[in-house]
Amino acid sequence: MAEIAIVGGGIMGASAAFWLTRDGHAVTVLERDPTLARSATALSASGVRQQFSDPANVALSQVTVEMLRDMTRWFGEDVAQPAFREQGYLYCVPPEHAAEMRRRVEMQRGLGAGTVWLDPDALAARFPELNTEGLAGGSLGTEGEGWFDGMALHAAFRSAARARGAVWRRAEVAAIDAERGRLSLSDGAHLTADLIVNAAGPGAGALAAKAGFDVPVEPRKRHVFVFDCDHGPHDLPLTIDTTGAYVRPEGRGFICGISPAEDGPCDPDDFETDWSLFEEVLWPALAHRIPAFERLRLRTAWTGHYDYNPVDCNALIGPHPDCDQFWLLTGFTGHGLQQAAGAGRGLAERITHGRWRTLDLTPFDPLRMLHDNTGAERAVI
Repeated sequence: MAEIAIVGGGIMGASAAFWLTRDGHAVTVLERDPTLARSATALSASGVRQQFSDPANVALSQVTVEMLRDMTRWFGEDVAQPAFREQGYLYCVPPEHAAEMRRRVEMQRGLGAGTVWLDPDALAARFPELNTEGLAGGSLGTEGEGWFDGMALHAAFRSAARARGAVWRRAEVAAIDAERGRLSLSDGAHLTADLIVNAAGPGAGALAAKAGFDVPVEPRKRHVFVFDCDHGPHDLPLTIDTTGAYVRPEGRGFICGISPAEDGPCDPDDFETDWSLFEEVLWPALAHRIPAFERLRLRTAWTGHYDYNPVDCNALIGPHPDCDQFWLLTGFTGHGLQQAAGAGRGLAERITHGRWRTLDLTPFDPLRMLHDNTGAERAVI
């Protein structure tokens, strides 16, 4: 078995440690902020869905759903069960995208997802609070979709990995000699390992550069706004408008967000919220689609980062094409929390057995970076 250093202690690093220690490897996890206060894991909207355009992404999220429904199978009787609210995802679909979305529904159903297509009449009957003007229909996940306590799942991965000998170490990596398996830390210490796993989330591109490698992952800001609405529909699924705006219930209120029109890489230490995005873009879109939201009270907001892959919006799972000792577990483009269970398992299987076993994760192999790629994930929120 190998000695493995994982850089990044968020959900990806914890999942990888869980599965690798299960296979008998010795694991050290390096994390510069053990509180994870500004990590993508902690700042995620914590959704899980099976409505993707790429079948491989559907399969990855299904692993997390399976785990959330039966935590004791994986973590034992004493595990804290993460809250999992299976309230679904609803895509509002305009006419120009209806044919493609209906094809996706059939693909997802063929993989075991509970996705259904609703025409405008069925949509209005099921969700009377919804304004169906301009819609050809909706794509609804009736099971295995919703939102969950991501930090509780992270804690389960970390606790189980530690119980099997994994070590969490507070450290920041200054330089990497990947071929020699040597990491230089900012405090002057050094660490050696047989393999290095880059699970640094939005910082994965910068970390790879310290090893002399180019990895197409960059931090992109995403804002989550929290509001109250006295007469808002609390039985609403996570609803994605035709504008790209999304909204879902959260406690006594709601949370919402949208990708900014001017989207690009940001400073990894920039967590400033753009409040105008809510006033000028989000609120008008939500009030149009769900008229009850015309009267709401904005309560607060937070800002985090996607580990965005600008090439194809898909994960990178496997060894870097230029170095078999430097492995990637990153680039999930906002899907990391919901795909961590399957991604970590796949990485561990590839390291331990030299091949994918449970799931075929070939579409996420970093080798595709060497070729023209047309398999981009199109269902990015």
